[in-house]
Amino acid sequence: MHVLLVEDDTVIADGISKNLKAHGMVIDVVHNGHDALAALQRSEISVMVLDIGIPGIDGFEVVRRLRSQNANLPVLLLTARDSIQDRVHGLELGADDYLVKPFATPELVARIKALVRRSAPEATALQLAGLTLDQTAKRARVNGQAIELSVREWAVLEYLMQQVARVVSKQQIIDAILPWGEDITLNAVEVYVSRIRSKILDAGVTIRTIRGFGYMLEKAS
Repeated sequence: MHVLLVEDDTVIADGISKNLKAHGMVIDVVHNGHDALAALQRSEISVMVLDIGIPGIDGFEVVRRLRSQNANLPVLLLTARDSIQDRVHGLELGADDYLVKPFATPELVARIKALVRRSAPEATALQLAGLTLDQTAKRARVNGQAIELSVREWAVLEYLMQQVARVVSKQQIIDAILPWGEDITLNAVEVYVSRIRSKILDAGVTIRTIRGFGYMLEKAS
């Protein structure tokens, strides 16, 4: 789950980000409306957690512009304004839910998950030979048996499954699995691929190394 957090208070933003990451979420953090709109163009976001009182373009205007583009991204408003008018205004503009500060982290997590669940398409699965990825439950199975993957191993394998029989570079993998503003090395991608290979040995698939180009996932010959 990929969350865009828009919060101008860096201390609050840092606390929320750490808590959401602890729940397995990938977080992009920006501090104003202009950067929020830019981030929405640069990353595949699952849900936006948006403080109303951000500088420049405020949260209301961010929602208005987002909905004017017919975007259906789930939006959870954060507000210190315990005013019915403000809450109603945000919902009328197209926000999906709101929380009044201060709030408990478990409630924030539960509301985020509920918004993403309601907006998600029907459950989908990727399958190649004996390897199956349940994209809704985030579970991988080899010949029906669940295998354990870290968050980044899952992201790498999911991307390779989406690109079956295509050669993808290490940089393409990095760009696909990481929120902008974060970084990993090309060598780290090699490590993730090596770990994945060891876990899918019996699936009847292989991750080929195409020297000078990258990797390709395909059925084993």
